[in-house]
Amino acid sequence: MSSTERGTTAQAEPRKTPPARAWTTRLVVAGIVLSALNLRPAITSLGALLEEVRDGLGMSGGVAGLLTSVPPLCFAVFGVTAARLARRFGPAAVVCAGMAAITAGLLIRPYAGGTAGFLAFSALALMGIAVSNVLMPVIVKRWFPDRVGSMTGLYSMALALGTSAAAAVTVPVTGALGGDWHAGLVVWAGLAAAAVLPWVPLVRDRGNAPAPEPAHEPERTAARLRITRSRTAWALAVFFGLQATAAYITMGWMAQIFRDAGVPAGTAGLLLAVTMVMGVPLAFVIPRIAARLPHQGPIVLVLGLCGLAGYAGLYLAPAGGAWAWAMLLGVSNCAFPLALTMVGMRARTGPGVAQLSAFAQSTGYLISIPGPLLVGVLYQHSGGWGLPIALMAALMVPQMAVGVLAGRDRTVEDEAAR
Repeated sequence: MSSTERGTTAQAEPRKTPPARAWTTRLVVAGIVLSALNLRPAITSLGALLEEVRDGLGMSGGVAGLLTSVPPLCFAVFGVTAARLARRFGPAAVVCAGMAAITAGLLIRPYAGGTAGFLAFSALALMGIAVSNVLMPVIVKRWFPDRVGSMTGLYSMALALGTSAAAAVTVPVTGALGGDWHAGLVVWAGLAAAAVLPWVPLVRDRGNAPAPEPAHEPERTAARLRITRSRTAWALAVFFGLQATAAYITMGWMAQIFRDAGVPAGTAGLLLAVTMVMGVPLAFVIPRIAARLPHQGPIVLVLGLCGLAGYAGLYLAPAGGAWAWAMLLGVSNCAFPLALTMVGMRARTGPGVAQLSAFAQSTGYLISIPGPLLVGVLYQHSGGWGLPIALMAALMVPQMAVGVLAGRDRTVEDEAAR
C-alpha cells in the first residue's frame, strides 16, 4: 500500500468511529441520570417511614437517631476510597459496583431480620451511594470536558428529583401495597437495579472510553498531587460541609419548626416538599451559569443571602410567611449543585477531579455530622427555635466566605503539586 493510500485510509478511519462513540455517549448520559436518581432514595424513603420501621424493628429512640446520622458518616468514610478504586478499576466499573451495592442493600435490608441487619445493609447501600457521589464529577469531566456545567446540572436535577420523589411517594406506595413498610422500602431496589444496566457494557467495552488526559500522564500527575496543600481544596471542602449541614438541618427539622409555629402537619410536610422541589429546576440552571463564569463567588453570595432571608423569616414570622421562607431556603440549598460544579472546575485533570471530589466530599460530610444533632440539643435545652435558627443563620456567613474563596479561578494542580 502506498503512503498516499495509507494516508487516505488513516483519514477515513475516524469517520467510522462516531456512530459507536455517539451510542456510547448516550449510554453514559443514561447511566449518569439513572445513577443520580438513586443517590438519595435510600435515605429519604426511610425518613418517610421511620416511625413504622422503628415500631416494626423495636428500635429505641437513640438507635433511630443514630440511623439518621449514618448517611453523612458513610459518605465521609467510604467516599475517600472512591478515587483509589477508580484509578485501579476505572470510574465506570466503580459506579456500576456502587449501583449494585445500592440494589443489594435496598433489597435485603427490610428483610434482614433485626436492627443490626437493617443497619448493616443500609450501610451497604450508603457505601454504593458514597463512591458514586464522588465519581459523578469524574465521569462528567472525563466524558464531557467541554460541557461540565450542563452535565453537572443534568445529574444534579436528577438527584434532586430522586430525593423529592422518594420523600413524596414512598408513603402512598406503601399504602397501595397494603401498608407493609417492608414493601414500601424494597420497591426502590428496582430503580437502583435499572441504574446498573447502562454501566455494564461500558465496563466491558473500556476501549470506547475517552483517553483520560491526552497531553500528560495522569497517574504520575495524580501521584504528585498533595491535595491538602491546596487552599482551594480546603475552601471547597468547608463550603461543601457547611452547605451539607444546612441541607440536613432543613430536611430534619424544618417541618417541625413550622408545626411548632402552628402550621398543620400536612401543610408542614408540603412546605418541606416545596423546599426540596425547588432544587429540581435550579439544579439544572445554576451549574450552567456557574460554568460560564470565571468566578462563582457572586452565585455563592446570592444563595447565601437567600438563606439568611429565609432564616430571618423563620425567626420573625414562621407561619405568616411560611411559603416564602420555604422557597428561599430551597434556593439556598442549591449550593449543593454549585459545589459539585466547582469540583469539576477547580481541577484540570480527571485524576485531579477524583482526588478533589473525594477530599471535598469526605471532609465536607464529616463537617456536616454535628449540625443536625446540635440543633436538636439547642432546641431541647432552650425550649424553642430561637437559638437553633440563630445557629443556622450564623453558619451561613462562613459558608459564603469560604464559597467565595472556592469560587476563584484557579486549580488544585497549581496549588498542590509537589
